[in-house]
Amino acid sequence: MKLPGEENQKPMGISLIYMIIGVSAFILVMLLAVMKNNKKDNSGSEYMQNALQQQQQQDVVTPEDPEDQPKAKLRAEDLDFWDMYPVDEDEKDAQNQVSGTQGKTTETAKENVSAQNKEKEIMEEDPSTDGKHTLIRLADGTEEWVLISPYLKKNTYDFSNMTESSNLRKYTENGKKISSVGADISKHNGSVNFKSMKSAGVDYVMLRLGARGYSTGQITLDDKFVENIEAAIEAELNIGVYFFSQAVNQEEAVEEANFVIQNLEPYKAHIGYPIAFDMENISNDNARIDGLSREDKTTIAASFMSGVQAAGYIPMIYGNKEWLIKNVDLTKLQDYDVWLSEDQDIPDYPYLYTMWQYTATGVLNGVKGDVGLNLCFVNYSDR
Repeated sequence: MKLPGEENQKPMGISLIYMIIGVSAFILVMLLAVMKNNKKDNSGSEYMQNALQQQQQQDVVTPEDPEDQPKAKLRAEDLDFWDMYPVDEDEKDAQNQVSGTQGKTTETAKENVSAQNKEKEIMEEDPSTDGKHTLIRLADGTEEWVLISPYLKKNTYDFSNMTESSNLRKYTENGKKISSVGADISKHNGSVNFKSMKSAGVDYVMLRLGARGYSTGQITLDDKFVENIEAAIEAELNIGVYFFSQAVNQEEAVEEANFVIQNLEPYKAHIGYPIAFDMENISNDNARIDGLSREDKTTIAASFMSGVQAAGYIPMIYGNKEWLIKNVDLTKLQDYDVWLSEDQDIPDYPYLYTMWQYTATGVLNGVKGDVGLNLCFVNYSDR
């Protein structure tokens, strides 16, 4: 028997059943996915919470614990993270080269400073630049720097004021001529025309009166002395004389001075220029004076000059730079004038001198061959 309406219901289809099963499976998968995500979120939250809690604990400090004090802020130079990266070998070599170059530069700079200081010390000690020494060229060809004595008068000649014409020199001061030209004459010059000499510009002559033999010790009068002095007087030239000495003691020096005085007696009124003491080394031969000391030579020179001075004449010592500085003690001869022999354009003799033989090989009218020419810086005829 059917209930009312049964005949109107139809049984459920198979397709509907599959659809219901698929929907249910999809919902189940979605639920599982949501549950898994929720688990991950809870784990991350826990991690963040733990990290935050640790940071808060670090921020809480107590005064009693110095290690918990706030740390200084980092600076750029504190970020030494470059060592994290390996340095290329070529770059290392370049850095080492730079470092080595800087070190070498520093050492070189130090060496240069040291060299400059050493050079300065040498310059200060160098006698050629210290202004306290003068160079002497010795007879044997060697040279020697000698300390300039502070006790001797220095010459103040300015040789920019010197001029030369026809082998004769002239020296001026403030535009005024103060010098006179002289020639030294002996028998070795032969016959001399003194008038021609004067016409050439010569003002005075220094005549050799005599000499002592350097080996025999004998005193002789110059063979031409009488002829020369009389001709010089006739030419109205100013006259001085010199004696070549080889005295070995004071007695011989006095003997030489007396010989000069006696032979000048007839001409005394005409002698206005000095009487010079001339002692020299003999080259290429032995001489009587070779064994004399500097003190001996000084004493002999002083004895001769004091003798002629006592007779009313002006004494003078003749010599080259070596003789005057090395062979006699000029500090003991300061009362006497100096006749310097230095054959060069400008003499470098540091001390005062009143007469200068600037050449021994001059050319002059009235004289055959070489002749000694001189420049005198004082007018002895006015004394």
